[in-house]
Amino acid sequence: MKSRSKALIAGIAAIGVIASLAACSTPAAGDGKVTITVVSLIPGSDQSAFDAFDAQVAQFEKANPNITVKSQEYEWTGPTFAAQLAGGTLPDVFTIPFTDGKTLIENGQLADITDLVNGLDYSSKFNPNVLSQAQGTDGKIYGLPTAAYGNGLQYNRAIFTAAGLDPDKPPTTWAEVRADAKIIADKTGLTGFAQMAASNTGGWQLAVGSATRGGRLEVKNGDSVTVTADNAGTKATLEYLKALRWEDNSMGANFLLDWGTINQAFGAGQIGMYTSGSDIFTNLVQSQAMDPANYGLASLPLEGKDAGVLAGGTIATVNIKATDAVKAAAVKWIDFYYMQKLLNKDAAILDAKTLSEANQPVGVPALPIFDKATLTQSQEWIKDYINVPQNQVSFFLDNIFDQPTVAEPISHTQELYAALDVVVQSVLTDPNADIDALLKQVNTDVQALVDAG
Repeated sequence: MKSRSKALIAGIAAIGVIASLAACSTPAAGDGKVTITVVSLIPGSDQSAFDAFDAQVAQFEKANPNITVKSQEYEWTGPTFAAQLAGGTLPDVFTIPFTDGKTLIENGQLADITDLVNGLDYSSKFNPNVLSQAQGTDGKIYGLPTAAYGNGLQYNRAIFTAAGLDPDKPPTTWAEVRADAKIIADKTGLTGFAQMAASNTGGWQLAVGSATRGGRLEVKNGDSVTVTADNAGTKATLEYLKALRWEDNSMGANFLLDWGTINQAFGAGQIGMYTSGSDIFTNLVQSQAMDPANYGLASLPLEGKDAGVLAGGTIATVNIKATDAVKAAAVKWIDFYYMQKLLNKDAAILDAKTLSEANQPVGVPALPIFDKATLTQSQEWIKDYINVPQNQVSFFLDNIFDQPTVAEPISHTQELYAALDVVVQSVLTDPNADIDALLKQVNTDVQALVDAG
């Protein structure tokens, strides 16, 4: 992280609480001094967000005087992460999406922290399906799941109002999404509905749309995986995008958006709707300066047999090059920064207070990494500090726990998503794109990777 003033915000008075938590809940890092590097925030986040992070580092270092924390700005994208991994520039603690866990573990690129995790007093509380995202076939643990999310329909309430739509009645079917997108485009000149299409995010969000229509990009049978990109749900999603683009002209003019650029455009009030993870509010406020009053989140429409919501999440991992002392200190940091606020009342309140006093989001919609009761309890602890407008995200929260969730593809996920980027871009830029042929080519190319191991 760049040098910043240490005008740290309130909350450090509760250091004694955090010190006792750290002492009883995590393995010792040893008596010697150790320095660890950790990821902080996405480059371009506002100063108050960095001030809040600095405050939390100070709290941790006060509770763990033998550990010094140095931070590094970080944003995961498929291409940049691959370059950082190959170049050896990742810090001691870094985060990855669920989709990357299995591949990095199989390639021996993450540190084994099994014994350290088993020493945590909550190690047995994880939802097994969630913890499995950080486990190898040997059962060992190579990271800690820190957050889980479901994909939702992000929408701009101010744009809805400008288009004559009711922001308190977001669309609930894909037909309604299409109709509202056209109204927005026709009445405001803005993009009614946008689609990610680059940096592997086009494939990711195509998987989201496919799942809502019952499609699965891969099918596992025993130990074998079959790539099924040409399933009916994926075809229907691409035909839907084709109609919005070429019949309705409601998708704007930029067809190379990725996670970062679509957030930027949405935060700037240029996009009416798009699909993305339910945790995106944090980025929109920290990095895009979006007015929270304009933010809305609704559940995705589900249509047909086997329809579900694609879920994902984040794993905090430790660099394979870390020494034993660094690994122990790293797990202490992961426990403090990511986990305790989900499990301990005092830690949850301190975290929420620290963030809220820096005007950072508290109460972002999430899925449980332990169980729903634990998530609900943690939200109850911090209710006085929640500043995410809950009435504006209730259209998501009221439905998500009743909707089936679908896991992301498990084999060569990023390569599959990258191949599907090309398909999405073709459909959005060529009215004569042959969807069937494009998807069959993806099947052939990615299946070869899967079969090669």
